[in-house]
Amino acid sequence: MTERVSEDMIIADMLQLDPGIGPILMASGMHCIGCPASQGESLAEAAVVHGLEAAKLVETVNEYLANK
Repeated sequence: MTERVSEDMIIADMLQLDPGIGPILMASGMHCIGCPASQGESLAEAAVVHGLEAAKLVETVNEYLANK
């Protein structure tokens, strides 16, 4: 079964699931994925701060995970 991420998933947990998610988030504008806030911030919360659509990020990351 392929792992999947969701909007309520903590960014640090996503990166632990697959470090390849980091470059995807950074390319979308989340350049501070290593900051302390990412240790307890959900993807949805971070998306709001960065003016991004969480649903689109989830789709992109899950597509990456499915095609690994």
